[in-house]
Amino acid sequence: MDHAGRKVLVCNCEKSMEIDVDALAKALGAEPGMVKSHLCRTEIESFQNAMSGGEPVLVACTQEAPLFREFAEEIGSHTPVNFTNIRENAGWMKPQSRGDKANVTAKMAALLAEACVNVKPARQRSITSGGVCLVYGAGQTALDAAAKLSHRLSPSVLLTDPRDIVPPATGEVPIYTGRINRAKGSLGAFEVIVDGYAPMMPSSRGGAQFLMARDGASAQCDLILDLSGGTPLFTGSDKRDGYFRVDPNSPVAISDALFELVDYVGEFEKPIYVDYDAGICAHGRSGKTGCSNCIDVCPAGAITSAGNTVAIDNGICGGCGNCSAVCPTGAASYAYPARDGTIARQQTLISTYLKAGGTDPVVLFHDESHGNEIIAAMARFGRGLPANVLPLSVFAAGSVGHELIAAAFTSGAARVAILTDPRKADDYAGLAPQKELMDALLDGLGHGSDKRIEIISEADPDAVEARLHDVKPPKPVPAKSFAAVGSKREVARAAIGALREAAPQKPDRIELPVSAPYGRITIDTEGCTLCLACVSACPAGALYDNPEKPQVRFQELACVQCGLCATTCPEKVITLEARYDFTNAAFEQAVLNEEEPFECVRCGKPFGSAKTVKRISEQLAGKHWMFAGEGEANVIEMCDDCRIQTMSERADNPFAAGSRPRTITTADYLKAREEGVEDDLSLEDFLKDS
Repeated sequence: MDHAGRKVLVCNCEKSMEIDVDALAKALGAEPGMVKSHLCRTEIESFQNAMSGGEPVLVACTQEAPLFREFAEEIGSHTPVNFTNIRENAGWMKPQSRGDKANVTAKMAALLAEACVNVKPARQRSITSGGVCLVYGAGQTALDAAAKLSHRLSPSVLLTDPRDIVPPATGEVPIYTGRINRAKGSLGAFEVIVDGYAPMMPSSRGGAQFLMARDGASAQCDLILDLSGGTPLFTGSDKRDGYFRVDPNSPVAISDALFELVDYVGEFEKPIYVDYDAGICAHGRSGKTGCSNCIDVCPAGAITSAGNTVAIDNGICGGCGNCSAVCPTGAASYAYPARDGTIARQQTLISTYLKAGGTDPVVLFHDESHGNEIIAAMARFGRGLPANVLPLSVFAAGSVGHELIAAAFTSGAARVAILTDPRKADDYAGLAPQKELMDALLDGLGHGSDKRIEIISEADPDAVEARLHDVKPPKPVPAKSFAAVGSKREVARAAIGALREAAPQKPDRIELPVSAPYGRITIDTEGCTLCLACVSACPAGALYDNPEKPQVRFQELACVQCGLCATTCPEKVITLEARYDFTNAAFEQAVLNEEEPFECVRCGKPFGSAKTVKRISEQLAGKHWMFAGEGEANVIEMCDDCRIQTMSERADNPFAAGSRPRTITTADYLKAREEGVEDDLSLEDFLKDS
C-alpha cells in the first residue's frame, strides 16, 4: 500500500494475526495491497523491491528491524525506512466484544498513519571521551578493576582505604589515596575535588605507602567507576552519563560495568532534550525568586539557578521532561521531539482511528523502553491491549504536560492513560499537577474528570492489563479541530478553548488548583502606594503602568502565577488567584489600582500619587531634621524641578559655593613692582588689598 508518500509493507507474521487488508486500505485512503506472511524471510524480495522504488518505506514490524536494516545495507540501498509495531500493539489481542474486531482494524490503520507523520528531529551535541577513567573505591577490588580496564582505557585508581592492596610489580595504573569531596560534570568532562590526596611511593615495599597528602586537589576525567559503596557523587546518579556506581560486593555488577565502560571512548552524539528561552523565564527578577518549578522537579540536578534565569546543563540532562511539563511559560520546552510533532502524531492517531470506525479511543502515553516491554508481555502472555487503547510512545512520559492531554481530548479521546515506571518515580514528578489541573478544567466544563485521566505506575504487565481492561471509558469528548502552533501557553489555550466549544457547560471562569499557571492577582488598594515595583518585577508582561497617571494595569492572559509581584511588593498587598478565564476580559488590560496624580504646590505640575505624597509627608514632616524647619516640609509636595529651585533660594543653599577668586593679571604684578613690593609675602598682601 502507498500512504503519505510512503510504501507500506504489512505482514501478518505467519498468520498469527488477522488483517483485513481491504478495510485497512480504505481507512488509509490507499489502494489495497497484499498482506505478507513471511516478509522477513521467504518474502524478503518484496522488501527489496520496495527499497528500490525511491519512496520512503514503512514496515509494519519492529521485531525484525535489525534484519531489514542489514539487508538494506547489503543491497546498497539508501532509501529511508522506518518501522511500527501493529502486532503487539493491535494484532495480538484477544477480542472481548463484537466491536473489538472493527476497533483492531481501525487501530492498525491509526498506527500506520501515525508512523508516517514526519517529526523534526532534536538538535544534537557532540561529546568526546578520551577514555580517561577514574576508579574510586577501597582496597584490592578497586585496584583489580582498574587493572582490567588498563588494556582498553586510561584508568587511574583513587583508594579510599589502601590497607589491603598488594602494590603491583609494574606501574600500569597510577595509584592514589584520598576521598572525593565533591564532583561535577558529565561524560567527557568530569571534575573531582579530592581531600587527603597523595600518590603512592614507587618504593613501597610490603604495603602501599603514600607521600605528602593534601586537601583540595583537582582532577579531570572522562569516566568515573564508583566502587566506594557510599553516597553517590551526583544527584540522580543513575542518570549521569559516564558515571557508573556499582556495588563493590557484587562481582557480576562489576563485570557488567567494566564491559560497558570500554565502549565509552570516542565521539558521541547526544540529543538536546530541552530547549530553553531565557527571555520568557519567570525564575526571578532583581534578586527575588519567583518560579522554581523546573529546579524542584529535575531528578538529575541538571538545572540550577543563574540569577534571574536558570541554567540547563545538556550534558547532565537525561530527558525526563519534568521541566517542560511544569514550566508555566514554556521557557523550558521539550525538544525530543518538539511539542508540535507530538501533537501531530497524536491528532493523526486519534483522527485516523475515528474515521476508520473505531469507538471510544483511549490514548496511552508510555516511555519507549518501559511501555514497549509491558505491552509486549501483555500481548504474548495475556489479553493484550484493549482494542480501543491507542499507544503513543514518547521518549519520556514525564514530558506529558496539560497541553498534550488537552489536545488528546480535543481530538476526540474518551480517556488518557499515562504509563510510568515505578522504579523511576522521580522522573514523573510533574505529572500529578498536570492531572490535577486538567481534572479541574474537565469538571468545570461538564465533561467530568472521573476515569478521564489515569497515571498507571506499574511494572507488572498483569496489573497494567487489568487497569486498562477493567475500566469502561466515559463518553468521548466531541472532536474539535484547533491549530497547535505557537508557544506552550498558546497551544494549551487553543486546546482548552476547543474543549469548551464542545462542552456541556460553558462557564466564563473556572477555579484551578494553586499550582496552576493561569490566574489573576488582586491588590489591596488601601495598602498599595503605587510604587510600581510589581510592574518592573513581572517577567511575563502581565502588569503595566500608565505614563499619564499613577496606575497599575493587568492582563490575565499573560499571568503565569509565578508570584514575583507578590514577593517584590514592599507593602505585601498582592495576592494570587488561580483560575481560568474564558472571556475577552482575559485579553484586556484591567485597572487594579489608580489615583489622581498629586499636583506640585509651587508650579501645579502633576507628579506621583496623592496617597504616596501624603504618606511621605506624614512620616517626615517635623520629624526628620531635613524637614523640621518652618516651611521646609513643603518641598515634599513639590516636583523635582521646583524642589531643587526652592532649596537653592534658601539662605543655607546646599548648592552654594564660595565666591570665585579674582583673576590676577600682568598689570597687577607691574603695579606691585612700581610700589616697591618684591618679596612673595608682601606681594600676596598687596594683591589682596588691591
